[in-house]
Amino acid sequence: MSVIQPRNDTLLSRGMLAVMTAQFFSAFGDNALLFVTLAVLKNLTYPDWSQPILQMMFVGTYILLAPFVGQMADSFAKGRVMMFANSLKLIGALLICAGFSPFLGYTLVGIGAAAYSPAKYGILGEITHGDRLVKANGMMEGSTIAAILLGSVAGGILADWHLSVALIVCALTYGIAVVANLLIPRLSAARPGQSWNFRAMFSSFMQACSVLWRSGETRFSLLGTSLFWGAGVTLRFLLVLWVPVALGISDNKTPTTLNAMVAIGIVIGAAAAARLVTLQTVRRCMPAGVLIGVMVVVFALQHSLTNAYLILMVIGALGGFFVVPLNALLQERGKETVGAGNAIAVQNLIENIAMLVMLGLYTLAVKLGVPPVPLGIGFGALFALAISLLWWRGR
Repeated sequence: MSVIQPRNDTLLSRGMLAVMTAQFFSAFGDNALLFVTLAVLKNLTYPDWSQPILQMMFVGTYILLAPFVGQMADSFAKGRVMMFANSLKLIGALLICAGFSPFLGYTLVGIGAAAYSPAKYGILGEITHGDRLVKANGMMEGSTIAAILLGSVAGGILADWHLSVALIVCALTYGIAVVANLLIPRLSAARPGQSWNFRAMFSSFMQACSVLWRSGETRFSLLGTSLFWGAGVTLRFLLVLWVPVALGISDNKTPTTLNAMVAIGIVIGAAAAARLVTLQTVRRCMPAGVLIGVMVVVFALQHSLTNAYLILMVIGALGGFFVVPLNALLQERGKETVGAGNAIAVQNLIENIAMLVMLGLYTLAVKLGVPPVPLGIGFGALFALAISLLWWRGR
């Protein structure tokens, strides 16, 4: 079989469009299925504490599989790895449809997501490279955020209407993603012929962690993206507590729409980064990271819903401008050293550990009775301080 080699021609090539289509429907299915599965838990009268357990099992797959999924992404054609991962997601959704344990089905979706992530980002460095890689990352983030917005809304609406239909729609979206993966040109494996001995793979992964951590540029990228996504998850939960106290609104819709404003802002910021930042000027994104923390402090002091919407959109835009160049930097430098798949797998490990740690600290603060407004102010100030320190050390 002839192998199509990577080309640096256009961001609207067949391969890029197929990747973006697969990513959209895969992320759409992930977010729709989350809300539908939560509705299934309620319908089956599972206790309320089981809902975060569902998310923890999903995140846990990223951490447990991190030593192995990067090598898988680099040992085979990444488009086929993406197809395999989306097939696992499809099977997980079908298991829930068939009445099996939602925890079993959603964990299988998590395994597929963990395998999918290194391949979906790693393939960008094979389809395009250089400055266009930043633009490709912007397209990927834009596609992902659009899928998060639409998938979350669709999942909630469909779950209220008919659970069985909602589950079938989730499965169909994964099926579309699998078909889109078939349209990705077959690229040569980045690092074929590696050992599949688990002990050797774990050792290789730890070596990749060491290589990336010793490099100033990749360590800079890993810390920056991990802080950002850990803060993003924490902010999502903070909004749920903050809205009733600061705005006097006790419905479930307002925190959801406020989260949507952050997502819309990320799309705007990602587009700006694609135009204004290159791999040579990646540190231009750092002021945006510091301003995220400052704007969170400003946000925590608001009592107007309109102001809250606007400030959260600004926070999202700053976030998109901050994280997209750092992702591109890690992919480019990772491809040159440990392989793009291994680099993304290391990134997934550190980001998900950061999420668990920051959520744990947030939960502890809530349990100790810290009010939402001071909690938001402290959270924003600490984030700004952390990014400032990272920026200073990076210089």
